[in-house]
Amino acid sequence: MSEQVRYDIDDNVAVITVANPPVNALGLAVRQGLWDAIDRFSEDDSAEIALIVGEGRLFIGGADISEFGKPPVEPFLPDVCTHIERAPKPVVAAIHGPALGGGCEVALGAHYRLAIEGASLGFPEVKLGLIPGAGGSQRMPRLTGVGPALDMMPAGGSVTAKQALQIGLVDRLATGDALSAGLAYARELLAQGAGVRRVGELPRPNYNAAAFDAARALWAKKARGEVAPLVAIDAIETATRMDLDEGVTEERRLFMSLMETPQRAGLIHAFFNDRKVSKLPEIDGIKPRDLARVGVIGGGTMGAGIATACLLRGLLVTLIERDEAAADKARATIAGNLSAAVKRGKLSQDQSDAILSDALQTATDYGALSVADLAIEAVFEDMDVKKQVFAQLDAVMKPGAILATNTSYLDVNEIAKATSRPGDVIGLHFFSPGHVMKLLEVVVADQTAPDVTATAFALAKRLGKVAVRAGVCDGFIGNRILATYRGAADRMIYEGASPYQIDAAIKAFGLPMGPFEMSDLAGLDIGFMTRQRKAASRDPRDVVPVWADELYHLGRLGQKTGRGYYVYPEGSRTGAPDPEVEALIDKARTTAGITPRAFTDEEIQRRYMAAMVNEAAKVVGTGIARRPLDVDVTLLYGYGFPRWRGGPMHWADTQGLPALLDDIQTWAKSDPYFWQPAPLIAELVASGRNFADLNKEASK
Repeated sequence: MSEQVRYDIDDNVAVITVANPPVNALGLAVRQGLWDAIDRFSEDDSAEIALIVGEGRLFIGGADISEFGKPPVEPFLPDVCTHIERAPKPVVAAIHGPALGGGCEVALGAHYRLAIEGASLGFPEVKLGLIPGAGGSQRMPRLTGVGPALDMMPAGGSVTAKQALQIGLVDRLATGDALSAGLAYARELLAQGAGVRRVGELPRPNYNAAAFDAARALWAKKARGEVAPLVAIDAIETATRMDLDEGVTEERRLFMSLMETPQRAGLIHAFFNDRKVSKLPEIDGIKPRDLARVGVIGGGTMGAGIATACLLRGLLVTLIERDEAAADKARATIAGNLSAAVKRGKLSQDQSDAILSDALQTATDYGALSVADLAIEAVFEDMDVKKQVFAQLDAVMKPGAILATNTSYLDVNEIAKATSRPGDVIGLHFFSPGHVMKLLEVVVADQTAPDVTATAFALAKRLGKVAVRAGVCDGFIGNRILATYRGAADRMIYEGASPYQIDAAIKAFGLPMGPFEMSDLAGLDIGFMTRQRKAASRDPRDVVPVWADELYHLGRLGQKTGRGYYVYPEGSRTGAPDPEVEALIDKARTTAGITPRAFTDEEIQRRYMAAMVNEAAKVVGTGIARRPLDVDVTLLYGYGFPRWRGGPMHWADTQGLPALLDDIQTWAKSDPYFWQPAPLIAELVASGRNFADLNKEASK
């Protein structure tokens, strides 16, 4: 036994308790403890049946993340699961809370499975670039058939206790305490004379060619370059062709091959960054302010989305609009958002009705915010307008209330000057739609109080969002970097690439959309207004996409007008290339005296990514982002960067910073204005370090 695994006798039942808080992870001590407990049970004449339970809030959460990247140590989990299965007397697993990955595989090694209502079982391994590695892909299909396994494993999904019973993954559903219910079930099995029932001895599942073909076609399209979902399908097919021992060996071979892939490294990097991004010294030990009532100013798409996000997490919301008609329209938008949540099963109709009647208030008078703990401004992106809003908020809101702006670009320090309490002012940059997108940029101004920053991170957690700290500059982290890599795309167009080739190359890299498809989705008016805002201070060496300005003046604003860079048939969101756009680009090249040249897709990707990383390094070097990992998280959650690549800074490390710096310096010879190497990259190359080293140094 070990301290993490206890062995007790309750009459004739051996109770094996996994006690490794907080999630009963399957570290070495737990694996060894389970192995020893099964040995003891096998030889214990007083025990006729064994019951495996988890102490605390769940059964077994899965692998011990502290062991990631370290050499594996025996006993290995596949052997532990097989050891449980080969016990000479019946073994029951009583599952409460999550049983994910290795936790689910331990349960599958048992002979009988009971799930407490509220439990969940699943295999999230593909989200780390892996597949089940301890027999899960071999045992589950023997219980459920290949269909449920194909639904779950390539998606990294899970099922509820009720669903697990329906598909045959568990044998019994119960309520209450796992130990009590498990003991009752174990004694019932004994009374019935039930013996061992090894999953590995069940017949191989039937091979269904149509199901496997459909799964491969789905995930080849849906995974966009990821390998693990397709390998998971291969592993499930193995269960139809091999007996258990041979199948587990093949599953392990596939698992270990994925351990060596860059995708696994990228996904693990992203996994750990999700846990590190909110750990900031400046708010360590700082108590957040109380937050129950939220005001939202502006009920457009963004404001309504922010209000919806707050309402869905139990906050009371007062939404301010300019008149009753606008307020009614905002309420209707929020009602539509809630209705969509009902259709997805995230909310009941009664809950939706209660939110609209009891938790949401609309008003046209700022005085309605006098009791609010936080106000979030989501009005037109204009400094004068925002200053007017903040002056009114300053006049009506109670002492200690937080005043937040949802600006995407503007100077939060300047906005704070419109109030008498700059310490209470912060930027909360939500991404549209505000109730769906997970990223929240927390923009900390010069005088923002630490407990205001702490409250912003607490709010993000409550809303189910990932918060990233940003400093004040034009565009903060994400939009500042976006402007630069979009600038690289415009330069490549001038030199000879088409917007359609660039979009295709960027999607082949793994992003869901190319920059010009994204422009059409957001609206070409946004880009035009941004260029107008910056016109007075623009460096004459900068490249202005005059063809984009012409599209704007022609009323071609993207999807909302049916034409932008692409032409959209009525009702379609999928556009077709337009020769008229290419003619406008040719005219711009001729006017500029440029002879176009050909680009390869690889060159497009390299320049696009180099621009992204170079600007990101400037953002980190000047402290706008505190760590490279903050950039990676921002681009992953807000801009569709492929998670399996880990983020742009992780990608740069894998490519090698010296080679990247060499490329930037080469391109700077012909375009020294745009391709100015970030001092941080030059410094890291000179010292033989990389962005990962900076992350480690920041965590010390």
